[in-house]
Amino acid sequence: MGLSVLVVDDEKNARQNIAAFLKKKDYEVLEAETIKAAKKAMGEGSADVVLLDVELPDGLGTSLLEESATNPARPPIIMITAHGDIDMAVEAMKNGAHDFLQKPIKFERLEQSIQRASETVAMRRELNHLRQAQQQRDFILGESEAMKSLLAQAERAAQTSVSVLITGETGTGKEVLARAIHRMGTRKEKPFIDINCAAVPSMTIESELFGHEAGAFTSADKRKPGLMEIANDGILFLDEISSMPPDMQSKLLRALEERSFRRMGGTNLIKVDVQILAASNRDLPALIKSGGFRDDLYYRLRVVSLDMPPLRDRKADIPELVGFFIQQNNPRMGLNIRDVTPKAMDILKAHDWPGNIRELRNVIERAMLFCDEAAIDAAHLPAELIPPKKSKGK
Repeated sequence: MGLSVLVVDDEKNARQNIAAFLKKKDYEVLEAETIKAAKKAMGEGSADVVLLDVELPDGLGTSLLEESATNPARPPIIMITAHGDIDMAVEAMKNGAHDFLQKPIKFERLEQSIQRASETVAMRRELNHLRQAQQQRDFILGESEAMKSLLAQAERAAQTSVSVLITGETGTGKEVLARAIHRMGTRKEKPFIDINCAAVPSMTIESELFGHEAGAFTSADKRKPGLMEIANDGILFLDEISSMPPDMQSKLLRALEERSFRRMGGTNLIKVDVQILAASNRDLPALIKSGGFRDDLYYRLRVVSLDMPPLRDRKADIPELVGFFIQQNNPRMGLNIRDVTPKAMDILKAHDWPGNIRELRNVIERAMLFCDEAAIDAAHLPAELIPPKKSKGK
């Protein structure tokens, strides 16, 4: 799971027994004997879940619970004590304790409590890393025969959770297809985490994907989980995979083959179950021949290959896409445009759309901006879309 648990207890035997049990369950374990040490670990972001004893040498654990109650980044805290009573449990829960366990701790009950806490951790991770919704996410993919066939293949890939390589020109909707796979598959209730490999500097992409421990490099003051860890049980979408540096391609391949990895600067092996979707607008076989991409990684990603056709090859989808963009933009732009004139639609269908769906979306948005009628007409379209009139011969 890649979950770390901080055990705060001044009784060495009790602390070590709990730690031994949790390590057998594949949890990372940190230990602390005092409130001061616990504060330090929590401040560094080292712990995903905290087991906090009440009576400690430098104070009461409940005071740390109360003190950190207003911190939105506070990890779930499970209070443990040999001196608990109902009033203390009620007060602890009021201050945000995730659970309250009495010593001697029953390990089965402890594991259940940590598993519930892990759901909170997973939710926080996803919310922290999911980017603000983009308009592109809501693209429809179209009803042409080419798209129906592509979606049928995508649905099979979604149900079996195999790796998928999505290719196609820029703007064809590769990310949209990736999100459709997420919605159609068995992981639809799990995270969808995306990373644009072309937008991440080569020196930081390993940290982005695999995370790092505090002190792994100069600016690493806190432990940071990587996107692959955050996507556990869900989908990791690697956009523009062709931009990934060669050394990172090797590390990614190993992580995919072994379904595990180590954070930068870390020694613990983190096991994950992630479906990988990758996309590229470049010719990967040509890159392989030139030494720019690993052939073994290519075949590992290409269990299923889906090629997004350019918009010029599926113009039958243009009316539906245009209608969708109008419907989507009306409330945002405060308009009530309902249609496109036949003349304007003919112009849209005649254009080759080198920028594909993204270009079409921008054209419709611009046309709506200049349209004061109920329907977009030719006059509202950019001049470059309108073919020049043919001069009459004498």
